[in-house]
Amino acid sequence: MMKEDEKETLPVVDGQNEAPVDYTDDNIRHLSDMEHVRTRPGMYIGRLGDGNLPEDGIYVLLKEVIDNSIDEFKMNAGRRIEVDIDERLRVSVRDYGRGIPQGKLVEAVSVLNTGGKYDSKAFKKSVGLNGVGVKAVNALSAHFEVKSYRDGKVRALKFEKGNLTDDQTTDTDDENGTYIYFEPDPTLFVGYSFHDDIVETMLRNYTYLNTGLTIMYNGHRILSRNGLADLLTDTMTTDPLYPIIHVKGEDIEIAFTHTNQYGEEYHSFVNGQHTTQGGTHQSAFKEHIARTIKEFFGKNYEFTDIRNGLVAAIAINVEEPMFESQTKIKLGSLQMSPGGESINKYVGDFVKLEVDNFLHIHADVAEVMQQKITESERERKAMAGVTKLARERAKKANLHNRKLRDCRIHYSDTKNDRKEESSIFITEGDSASGSITKSRDVNTQAVFSLRGKPLNSYGLTKKVVYENEEFNLLQAALDIEEGLDTLRYNKVIVATDADVDGMHIRLLIITFFLQFFPDLIKKGHVFVLQTPLFRVRNRRTKIRNKAVIAAADERLTGKEKKSDFITRYCYSEDERLKAIKDLGPDPEITRFKGLGEISPDEFVHFIGPDMRLEQVTLHKNDQVQKLLEYYMGKNTMERQNFIIDNLVVEEDLPEENVIEE
Repeated sequence: MMKEDEKETLPVVDGQNEAPVDYTDDNIRHLSDMEHVRTRPGMYIGRLGDGNLPEDGIYVLLKEVIDNSIDEFKMNAGRRIEVDIDERLRVSVRDYGRGIPQGKLVEAVSVLNTGGKYDSKAFKKSVGLNGVGVKAVNALSAHFEVKSYRDGKVRALKFEKGNLTDDQTTDTDDENGTYIYFEPDPTLFVGYSFHDDIVETMLRNYTYLNTGLTIMYNGHRILSRNGLADLLTDTMTTDPLYPIIHVKGEDIEIAFTHTNQYGEEYHSFVNGQHTTQGGTHQSAFKEHIARTIKEFFGKNYEFTDIRNGLVAAIAINVEEPMFESQTKIKLGSLQMSPGGESINKYVGDFVKLEVDNFLHIHADVAEVMQQKITESERERKAMAGVTKLARERAKKANLHNRKLRDCRIHYSDTKNDRKEESSIFITEGDSASGSITKSRDVNTQAVFSLRGKPLNSYGLTKKVVYENEEFNLLQAALDIEEGLDTLRYNKVIVATDADVDGMHIRLLIITFFLQFFPDLIKKGHVFVLQTPLFRVRNRRTKIRNKAVIAAADERLTGKEKKSDFITRYCYSEDERLKAIKDLGPDPEITRFKGLGEISPDEFVHFIGPDMRLEQVTLHKNDQVQKLLEYYMGKNTMERQNFIIDNLVVEEDLPEENVIEE
């Protein structure tokens, strides 16, 4: 007979013979509000992240704090908000509203489902999460402080990881309002930092939606006098064809114009929340703006021709809005208020009335608009035959796109929790594609292989997208012919060698996106893969610095075994020198000349969790057209002279300490 202690050590084979886990009263436990938030942060803020992306959790924390201050402004209490971020780590926000009622201050910042926004009359179209927002910030912060200034008294509370540590009430001469300080918990938000450009974009959006509000950010002032018209002026990277049409209603504001770029571009907001993935309000606007313009001209224009080149923004206020996720980036509500008018009808009626009236009054604008539409129509008809053939090709490609090694999870899989991770690597050459294909995560990483250098698409019409097989198959792989709503990968990663040819291929691919799908870049989907220049390694027995060995062993995942070598991959000369110092004496140094030289076993490190990506961005002051013309246009005298003036002749000297593989 087997003894009791022997039962514990039975080998587990395919889950069999495993000792059953006890399930008793002790297993049932109640988490406090703060514990629950810390245990399940995704339920409250969507994702953690480190601050590199606008959707990362630290920006949700900042947004929740500011949202409360914005709600005060909307209630005509406080026209100024001060935001300070110290060393990109610690945040303080001061508003001059009414201040949180002091008797309920502890509950307001630490007890879930406590708030002043349940009564729809007090905060009819509030921005903040009902009873959750600031509590989540408190729970997920290493250190959190709140001060409520009301009628000559200030009550100040301090918390550590959601636990109250200090509570004091004193007299004050300060103006009424609320002060909140928080430091996100670095054990949850590992290696985080606030990025100035992301914070500034967020704050600017607040001022566009709340004209008359001043936000002081680290000492400089942000405000908007013309609302959504300012938003379009500040973000458009090409000149408008006619002055921005800007109209406001009771719970709606729209602004739009046409440009000479391909595709459509939308900025949409609900109750001050930037709905980056659109929703019912954006869909209604797209449908009705096209219908209204079509009916005004009384011609049988296609909606796609009307909207081609359209740049627009819409903001609406909805009572008790429903979003498709906790992070509120896509509106799901069908009505303006519970049991009220549909969003589609409300937006449609407003657009129909205001835009139709505007076009009747401003015949000059209507004329320019019609020219743009007929131009789009002419171009579409000119390539109708080509498009038809290309679509047939694309259909076959969907069944078997020989250039695409697809993954299982896509960005368009709305119900999949990992859809944000989906990415596609655009590579050149069989060896590089082979290495990535063998080492990728087949669930979330796809590979698209180019054959040599793609066509320079600068100055060409969209016809080339359909005539050029590679571009057509790339468009089909991304599924962006009709816009970004069907985009299959969240990250489009250009993975080329770090040499001159690789750089040229990067430029050609980015030019293609800038020409025909600029919104792909503007919405932050395009990245360049950074690949290491050197590998520095040494036998662990030779390395003198034992702390380096211990740190390398700590980083090993459960599947990895300790190897004879400790390896560092270096992306710059500084990193190489540091690695030589850490792994000395006499480490082995290998230079990587191209992606094809890196074995799949090694490549897995560069496209795994520690993957280094550089985001391709597009801003108003980038002078895109001029840059493209200079670098990608015909061989101009300006460029020739620059090359001649800056030509440096270098001798090829043999490198020491480098082992070529």
